Amino acid sequence: MSLSINTNLGALNSSRYLSATTNDLGRSLERLSSGMRINSARDDAAGLAISDRMTSQIRGLNQATRNASDGISMLQTADGALTSVTSALQRIRELSIQAANSTNSLSDKKALQEEANQLIQEIESVSSTATFNGDKIFDNSGSSVLGNSDQLAVMYGLQNGWLEDAESKIQQYFGISADGADMNIELTTFTDGAGGTAARVVGSVPGSYTGKATNVKLQIDMNDFTPPNLPDGGNAPFYNDRIIAHEMVHAVMYRSMNIGSMFDPSGDQTWFMEGSAEFIHGADERLQSSISSVGIGGVMAKAATFGSAGAAWGGTSDDYSAAYSAVRYLHQVIKDNGGSGIKDVMVYLNQNQSATLSDAISAATGGLYATADAFNADFVAHGAAYIAGMNLTDTDTGAIGGSNADGGAIQTATSVISDTASRGGTNPLGGFNEIWENINAAAVGNNKQLQVGANKTDTMNVTFGAVNTAAMSIQSVDLVNNAGFATYMMDLALNHVNEERSKIGAQLNRLESVITNNNTSVESTVASRSRIQDADYAQETTTLTKTQIMQQAATAVLAQANTSPQMLMALLK
Repeated sequence: MSLSINTNLGALNSSRYLSATTNDLGRSLERLSSGMRINSARDDAAGLAISDRMTSQIRGLNQATRNASDGISMLQTADGALTSVTSALQRIRELSIQAANSTNSLSDKKALQEEANQLIQEIESVSSTATFNGDKIFDNSGSSVLGNSDQLAVMYGLQNGWLEDAESKIQQYFGISADGADMNIELTTFTDGAGGTAARVVGSVPGSYTGKATNVKLQIDMNDFTPPNLPDGGNAPFYNDRIIAHEMVHAVMYRSMNIGSMFDPSGDQTWFMEGSAEFIHGADERLQSSISSVGIGGVMAKAATFGSAGAAWGGTSDDYSAAYSAVRYLHQVIKDNGGSGIKDVMVYLNQNQSATLSDAISAATGGLYATADAFNADFVAHGAAYIAGMNLTDTDTGAIGGSNADGGAIQTATSVISDTASRGGTNPLGGFNEIWENINAAAVGNNKQLQVGANKTDTMNVTFGAVNTAAMSIQSVDLVNNAGFATYMMDLALNHVNEERSKIGAQLNRLESVITNNNTSVESTVASRSRIQDADYAQETTTLTKTQIMQQAATAVLAQANTSPQMLMALLK
């Protein structure tokens, strides 16, 4: 081993270790002073990147929580406004119930109308002025979210009198009821233009021409039902309620008897179905019009084409007049022979599901007519005289059970269907399960996007639907002339507002859940960042003590190393 004075390797080595120990001591002091394990990128480059991303998440979540709280405040403002709207609608409904009472005079009803008008203005004001932070809350596009006002009026007529009265009349005078099958009621799917077919019942007739019809639908052409003119509907003399009664005869026949045999091309019996449908509400006006147009002879010429004797059903007004006359004639013949009238034919078809119209007519007339064609031949021979003896000029419509047909009470065009309901609502029929077409408009609503998370895609949409008077079709409520329809409209409007409030409540609950989740995420992320970023004082204190000792030792050794050259100088003495 060589000994050198020029290069003191021991001192250099000791100095290097002392420098490293001093650096470690400085780092420990820095961490203990700042409380941070990572004070610069050199401390932990990967840890710094990870902890910074966590910091972004934490700060973003904290801000998102504040955003969600602001969203809750906005929703609470909307709910408060809807509370006011609900109160106004409830009061208008209360007024409509009061106005429906006949003890109120015209001036009383006008006073009720005035209060209702003020409440409607208030609803409009609330819907248009409700704001949060200067921004309007509700959509006020003006489109009717509940449906076209004319469609709503027809829906009211159907649900609150027309259908139930028609079914009741059919049960009373025809003795038949439907079997509980579904019946779709549609107001927007069919039209042939104004002046054409006002309404129709369609169904799938069995291909074998035996059995009941399926897939029954009542379709209404709004071109002919506008304006609704409640309660009877439409224009005189064939009011909408009478049209519905006519179509309900078809619907009930479709689901109560072997309707397929009526459509058999070998002996089309459509005349019986259409004549019966006319007879339920009377058609003296139509018959009188046909006589004025083509004469009794022209009407009887149509009758000569019925059944297997002629072509398929023509469908003109004169065909309907001839069919009505034929059914009414058959009704009288059966009564003259000790029966109940046309009811006996209907009941027989209902109780004998494989029977044909010929079977039913033969049974109802005690064999007087062996077939439907035999009856037709008799009617063609004697119908003209029968029609000539009918009273077509008085106010009675000729409906079954009425004055002209059966010597009962006079049934005018307005009174033949009473337009009152005991059941009402969406299920007014006992023999059908009604499936109503949804006529509501798809309202876009006023959409708000809330940033409720730390990332760009962490958003939540809240929507405020329209609650203005145009949207709910309540701009004009008539308590003087139609309080019942006003009650119906208030029920629809209240349902709409309640749905909006329910949606707001669900959104409030969701935002509260968002806040809870954000707070939980912040807590967990802060804990994870702490493990990466924060100094462990127990560990750093131990390191500090260790480095202090190492520094003292390195200093002592360096001092020893610096004295080594002096020992070598002794060799030169």
